[in-house]
Amino acid sequence: MEYDVYSAECPARTVLDHVGDKWALLVLHRLSQGATRFNALRRDIHGLSQKVLSQVLKRLERDGLITRRVFPTVPVTVEYALTGLGECLTANVGPLLRWAEANMDQIRSAQVEYDARMAEAA
Repeated sequence: MEYDVYSAECPARTVLDHVGDKWALLVLHRLSQGATRFNALRRDIHGLSQKVLSQVLKRLERDGLITRRVFPTVPVTVEYALTGLGECLTANVGPLLRWAEANMDQIRSAQVEYDARMAEAA
C-alpha cells in the first residue's frame, strides 16, 4: 500500500504528529543513548511532566518506536528502549536537535525582527 502524507486521510499524518512533538523528539533522542527508566527520563528532560511523559511513551510504544520492559522488583521497575524502527528514526532526530541548537541565535534574531515589523504594522 502506498501512502501520501499530503492527503488528509493519510494515517502517516498521525505518526508525524506523534514524532514531531518536541517531547517525543527529546525522549527518542535520550533513548538513543540506551535503555532508560521512566524517572531517569523525567530527570533528564527538564520541564516534562510525569503525565505528559507517560502519554508520549504510550504513543511511541503504540507506534512501534519503543519497547516497555517491566521488572518484577519492589517497587516495579520499568525500562524503555528503542526498537529497530525507533533507531532508524532517531538517526535523523539527533541532527535536527543539533541544528536547532546551532542556529538558535539566528532564529531568535529573526523572531525579534519579525515581531518588531508586526508591531510597527499594527
